[in-house]
Amino acid sequence: MTIRSMTGFASAQGALGPHSWAWEMRSVNAKGLDLRLRVPDWLDGLEAALRGDLGRALARGNVSLTLRLSRSGDEAGQLEVNQTVLASVLDAVARVEAEAVARKAVLAPTSAADLLGLRGVLEQATAEEDPAPLVKVLLKEFESLVAAFVQMREAEGAALATVLNGQLTQVAALTAEAARKAEDRKPKVAAALRANLARVLDNSDGADPERVAQELAMLAVKADVTEEIDRLGAHVAAARDLLEAGGAMGRKLDFLMQEFNREANTLCSKAQNSELTAVGLELKAVIDQMREQVQNIE
Repeated sequence: MTIRSMTGFASAQGALGPHSWAWEMRSVNAKGLDLRLRVPDWLDGLEAALRGDLGRALARGNVSLTLRLSRSGDEAGQLEVNQTVLASVLDAVARVEAEAVARKAVLAPTSAADLLGLRGVLEQATAEEDPAPLVKVLLKEFESLVAAFVQMREAEGAALATVLNGQLTQVAALTAEAARKAEDRKPKVAAALRANLARVLDNSDGADPERVAQELAMLAVKADVTEEIDRLGAHVAAARDLLEAGGAMGRKLDFLMQEFNREANTLCSKAQNSELTAVGLELKAVIDQMREQVQNIE
């Protein structure tokens, strides 16, 4: 399975008899799958079928699909009034005017042009025909549109995978450097702890040396970054496994980025060393860059 980006675009055109159409589909990143379709209402069953196809093909993304359909011939330019919509609009106008009179408010007169300009009142005339053959052709063509759309998302995903693998290589290198810096600081940390222990004992009459030593040992444990470095290495391996497995794993990668960031923050807070702190800050910068890329993965 390949990695997919949530960013994609596809378009197509077609025709059948007097009908011609144009498809346009685009998507951006989202937490889930958000489908926004604009298709002609009179094509019975088309929207539901399109939603089903998209739901099976995609896992995440804010997807917008538009189908623009036109008809050639004598009826192409004819317009007609939708009597049902007009009646509903007139009823609403009457209620508003009655309320205005009751409240002694003065309204401007409503013209026919005002009413015709409302959505749904004036619509293009369509000949009485069975839409089923047209819907069948549109659904067949939609398969190619979705395939092109998915192909673009996969191409974007491959580019993202390349970037992420490079960033994981950086994180692995910085983690190894942090391990070296942590090892180099051990003599200094041990010397500082011994000096602190001697200073405490010299200035604390009656203090229990063993108790003081235990407290200093706890401080040494708290300053140890071995676990953070080990977990960073494990996270790098887990991220590489996810990228290799492919599929819809954007949420898993996003969670892993949070774990990366947590370990880098802890490393910086426990560093007590300017060189190790510098490595930790560089780690945080690369992890932030990774997280930005992960937000686009399906």
